[in-house]
Amino acid sequence: MDLTLVDLEGLLPSATIMVVSVTASTTTGKPLSDENLQKTLEACDRALALDDAKKKVLEFVESRMGFIAPNLSAIVGTAVAAKLMGVAGGLLALSKMPACNVQTLGAKKKTLAGFSTASASVHTGFVLQTEIVQSTPPALRTRACRLVAGKATLAARVDATRGDPTGKSGRNLKEEIQKKIEKWQEPPPPKQPKPLPVPDSDPKKKRGGRRLRKMKERYALTDMRKLANRMQFGVAEESSLGDGLGEGYGMLGQAGSGKLRVSMGQNKLAAKAAKKFKEKSYGSSGATSGLTSSLAFTPVQGIELTNPQTHAALLGSGTQSTYFSETGTFSKIKRT
Repeated sequence: MDLTLVDLEGLLPSATIMVVSVTASTTTGKPLSDENLQKTLEACDRALALDDAKKKVLEFVESRMGFIAPNLSAIVGTAVAAKLMGVAGGLLALSKMPACNVQTLGAKKKTLAGFSTASASVHTGFVLQTEIVQSTPPALRTRACRLVAGKATLAARVDATRGDPTGKSGRNLKEEIQKKIEKWQEPPPPKQPKPLPVPDSDPKKKRGGRRLRKMKERYALTDMRKLANRMQFGVAEESSLGDGLGEGYGMLGQAGSGKLRVSMGQNKLAAKAAKKFKEKSYGSSGATSGLTSSLAFTPVQGIELTNPQTHAALLGSGTQSTYFSETGTFSKIKRT
């Protein structure tokens, strides 16, 4: 039996029909036994009967969708609304689902075999079959599916609580969707013409100052960075990893650049920081050396040994302070 002569248009998609026809024409099979053939025919009859029953149920639900879910039917249509309710498990279950899951209801798993997903409509189900999405340009259909799924979820929640049996909320939501899609298709606003400058006008005086000069000096490019950013015409630059990989060195270290070494510019901030660090390094650290003693060297008496407790005994101890001392005197300041 030649399967290429069998009409499978009403049973299988066009891509599956092609696969079946090519496979049947290129493989050599054996005829089935009478028992297996009878079982196969019975399974096909059952599959066709189940498909007919499914269509009858969907047609009945479609005819009653105006009373069951009027707001949802106003947005996506009675056919798509019946399919969404059938897959979700009822209107109440559909109202509890988030919009991202409503968008993927009825989506078919496709094996792209490594091909691009640009032309394949993935993560889209029955919502793609709505009239609003089909009338949208192909570049905006994914965005429109997301919008329709969100509004359909809101309409399903209104229908589940019997909030608006007339379907006015669904029609208002559909108008919002259409307005947004029309807004997306509008051309961008034209670029405003820039007015010409006043002829013979003085240049603007830009404000500066010490803070601005310091900031420019702090973030200015060094000479090494300028050379690294510069490339010599017709000469391949050296890189850190070689063969053009890694960070390029530009004109750093190249012969014939015209410079013996990289000249360092005068950086006032760096000079000021170096001066401050130099003054710190020459100052005392505050720690007392272990060689410190109570010996005093004077040019008159030579070595003088002093007792550090003598001054404390003269001033007294305990509660007697140096301010209310009986032996101490007021300090005198010599005026010049």
